Amino acid sequence: MADTNQIKHVASPLARQTLLDGDLTRPVAGSRPIRLLPWLQVVKIGGRVMDRGHEAILPLVDELRSLLPEHRLLILTGAGIRARHLYSVGLDLGLPVGSLAPLAASEAGQNGHILASLLAPEGVSYIEHPTIASQLAIHLSAARAVVGSAFPPYHHHEFPNSRIPLHRADTGAFLLADALGAAGLTIVEDVDGVYTVDPNGADGKSAQLLRETSAADLAKHKGTLPLDPALLDVMANARHIARVQVVNGLVPGRLTAALRGQHVGSIIHTGARPA
Repeated sequence: MADTNQIKHVASPLARQTLLDGDLTRPVAGSRPIRLLPWLQVVKIGGRVMDRGHEAILPLVDELRSLLPEHRLLILTGAGIRARHLYSVGLDLGLPVGSLAPLAASEAGQNGHILASLLAPEGVSYIEHPTIASQLAIHLSAARAVVGSAFPPYHHHEFPNSRIPLHRADTGAFLLADALGAAGLTIVEDVDGVYTVDPNGADGKSAQLLRETSAADLAKHKGTLPLDPALLDVMANARHIARVQVVNGLVPGRLTAALRGQHVGSIIHTGARPA
């Protein structure tokens, strides 16, 4: 007769270890995860670009359309001015951060539906988070690109240490790109990149473009950034994406150049190390 303990026991290197102790789990989990979609380029379109209407969106759509023969794209959209209005109303009502997160995410999704509709003649469609998580590969075998929301679906699981959701579109886009082992992530905004100070602020005349920097250096930055602060923490723990480029989507050709490996904006080095 088989020993009862042997029947119930499942052999595993982690069976008798705490999963919270990195020193114990590192021998098992310390290797680099496989790249699920190493041929994928992730492009995040900022909400402030979408806020500008047809003058900004239509040329960008034309550029994305021209890129389809070269790349397979996951196009992710952020939230813009409507989300800021939602934050204002929600905060005035006293809503918790976990309720504000899905409200802002809804605008990111609306922006995604707009882009997908404009690219529909090329077979591009909008897909929701569960589909991105489980069926992205088959969608990209049928079309050269798909569109989704860049907002991570933390929603009511959002961290409560801030009244505004910490994990927004930039963070969500990076989490997806790194988890998928994508070839790269390009963040498209309405500025040329990351500056020493806000170029649209009171001290804008003294702003200098940081053509190359690191997440560690930006974490010490005292001024405003065109990126989610939480993104810098996520970058520090990256496994695949070694650098991200921030480019100006209002300048035709910048996105094309960035996807071809050219330095046309601000390059941010993450904490990922070469394999």
